[in-house]
Amino acid sequence: MKRLTLTTALVTLALPASAEGTLNIYNFGLYTPPELVEKFEKTYDVKVTLTEYDSNETAMAKIEAGGHGFDIIVPSASVVPIYIEKGLLLKSDPNTMENFRNVAPDWVDVSWDSGRSYTVPYVWGTTGVMVNTDVYKGDINTSDIFLNPPEELKGKINVVPSMNDVIDMAIYSVGGEACTTDKEILKAARDKLVAAKPHWASIDYASFEKFINEDLQASVFWSGAAMRIRAENSGFAYGYPKEGFPLWQDNVAILADAQNVDNAKLFLNFLMDPENAAMISEYTGYGNAIVGSEAFMSAELLAAPEMTIPESAVAAAHFQQTCSPEVQELYARIWTDLTK
Repeated sequence: MKRLTLTTALVTLALPASAEGTLNIYNFGLYTPPELVEKFEKTYDVKVTLTEYDSNETAMAKIEAGGHGFDIIVPSASVVPIYIEKGLLLKSDPNTMENFRNVAPDWVDVSWDSGRSYTVPYVWGTTGVMVNTDVYKGDINTSDIFLNPPEELKGKINVVPSMNDVIDMAIYSVGGEACTTDKEILKAARDKLVAAKPHWASIDYASFEKFINEDLQASVFWSGAAMRIRAENSGFAYGYPKEGFPLWQDNVAILADAQNVDNAKLFLNFLMDPENAAMISEYTGYGNAIVGSEAFMSAELLAAPEMTIPESAVAAAHFQQTCSPEVQELYARIWTDLTK
């Protein structure tokens, strides 16, 4: 990610002061604050319909199939270039909108959407491991939690069915880099995953209650979700695997076949308001990229260990990239072997 400062003046996009009609949002599950939707509806007299999905792969398949009726999509940075290449996103020029001035400079000129012609930032976070430290007292900052499970956790581990996250972590554990075409590295990662699978309880988007009630004691998990579990069961902690872990950002875009484009543009501008960005972070437990949002965020959230990568773990963080079609196919084969 390039670290640039926004120095050019922004051309303010003419947006209506009020609107009416509908807006159809397609977003990850448990990712859209109800109060955010209510505020947008009241501000612009727009009726919002929210539909949720469980993965980037599910969303992509739905959008490519057509006839979905959605206006807004929330793709991860690693898949944004694929959406753009396939012509699935509208070039809505959010970089000309009034509130774009609030986007933090580090998140303006990004590799997956240079200059932000298609997307605005939603939230960012990491993928690591969450462990009940009342059950397991050892080091949790390691991918061995799920790839070479300790006895205390065997049979009580969940792995989220997020292909790139899981495979990338396995690749890091065998000394490779994400999106590698090295067949030996990919085979080693695949073999390690397959060998570990018998010690897992599930490959699932497990409900939070299964962790809170301690039916499951560990998981490959996302930082914000882990924070929400910890709030209900203080035994759980979030680990940053020293072998390597993904850093990511999810983004908001307007679909090329959106039916409510004006309302969708209003929504993009709305999300870049500091108070609204803070609302999203408070609900999801993830950081955002909007300058000034901290003023509206609780001290507890800002101080949460899941919100800031420790200095000792920074070198192990790898921002997720867009793999080539060849590598995507190789990943898919590994995933099929793992989940069959």
